[in-house]
Amino acid sequence: MCQPMLRVPAGHGKTFRVRKGQFITVIDSEGQQAADFVAVNADNLDEKLSPVHTRQHLRSLFFKPGDALWSSENRPMLRIIEDSIGIHDANVPACDRTRFSVDFGVEGHRNCVDNLLEGMREYGVTYFSLPEPFNLFQNGPVTADGRMEVTDPNSKAGDRITFEALCDLICAVSSCPQDIIPGNGLQVTPVDIRISDAPEHSGV
Repeated sequence: MCQPMLRVPAGHGKTFRVRKGQFITVIDSEGQQAADFVAVNADNLDEKLSPVHTRQHLRSLFFKPGDALWSSENRPMLRIIEDSIGIHDANVPACDRTRFSVDFGVEGHRNCVDNLLEGMREYGVTYFSLPEPFNLFQNGPVTADGRMEVTDPNSKAGDRITFEALCDLICAVSSCPQDIIPGNGLQVTPVDIRISDAPEHSGV
């Protein structure tokens, strides 16, 4: 049984709960849109989805179907079931208001930290306990000389990634508001989320 599609408006965020055994499909609805994704254990807010621990367990900067995403308590928290694009980022922190004010001289710009916190605060998550994100669809290649880059996503409209929840979770997704430098094709667009009791498949 599926819940209705949740739409994350362009440049905003959405928070939602997922039960163990359910599936989360995050969809780039129009293409070239990064989606910051975070999660915490619904029964223990101190345990959060952790890119650092995931990289340690996978021994890789990247992840693929069959891989687990690990928690700060060294437990698998999500498993990747399907991925139509295969290009995501687990290295770059979520943009915040200082990113725009210090680097670009823009005050009051929407940002992923605020987007994620808007809903997560209701569950007790704070600025200091907000997890670092997995940046879905974000194209963050590592160059031959070891530098990290952020370029426009390769994702097209309808590209998606599906996770299985391995415990009860509180999740949030931000449609990244970056529209000053490459990262979203310089045009911020919505992201769709579907929560279901069975995995979805691309093209169905």
